[in-house]
Amino acid sequence: MIDFFYAPTPNGWKVAIMLEECAYEYNTILMKLSEGDQFSKRFLAVSPNAKMPAILDHEVEGNPMPVFESGAILIYLAEKAGRFMPQDPIGRKETLEWLFWQTGNQGPMAGQLSHFVNYAPEGQEYGRKRYAGEYDRNLGVLERRLTDREYILGSYSIADMIAFPWVFIAKPLGSSLDEFPNVSAWRGRIKQRPAVQCAIDLYKDKQNRGETNAQNNSILFNQTADHFKT
Repeated sequence: MIDFFYAPTPNGWKVAIMLEECAYEYNTILMKLSEGDQFSKRFLAVSPNAKMPAILDHEVEGNPMPVFESGAILIYLAEKAGRFMPQDPIGRKETLEWLFWQTGNQGPMAGQLSHFVNYAPEGQEYGRKRYAGEYDRNLGVLERRLTDREYILGSYSIADMIAFPWVFIAKPLGSSLDEFPNVSAWRGRIKQRPAVQCAIDLYKDKQNRGETNAQNNSILFNQTADHFKT
């Protein structure tokens, strides 16, 4: 059994997709982020960065294995299953390159855009414009990569699973895929997968519907090191 610390967000979907694709038996622990679940001692023992997703793998010898950060989790699960990650040196290198691209570029830029679109006070046009541009730039990177292939590495892999969620919500972020036909087709192929549909629907009814924003929640927003003292 794998404990899966999760909230229904693009970052949570990354790992949910892999768990579903591999048909792993897992126990979902829903994180109430706006209430500070991420700062509990139990969760910090698994994820010292106080961010979900994270997993606790009980299917190992000795003590359960904690893994935090979505890229590390996907590599761990791919190696555990022997699936969705190339085994040859070049394929592994490319996998790591695109995982690092997502966690260092696409994900942070999309996450900041989401903040300015959904949570920031009004009048933050500079931030919104900047991150909309960075989000668009990353769509361009992905568009070029998909010019001659159906998936990022050629065949479906954890590189696709990690990049898909933030493209899946392009429209709510105020972005269009009209100028990115390769990305749009890629998004459509992945969206049709049953495992992906199950992952996106996981605790869908618990998604934030706009009741939380940077002005009314000091736990979720404007964090400092003091948050770890709670």
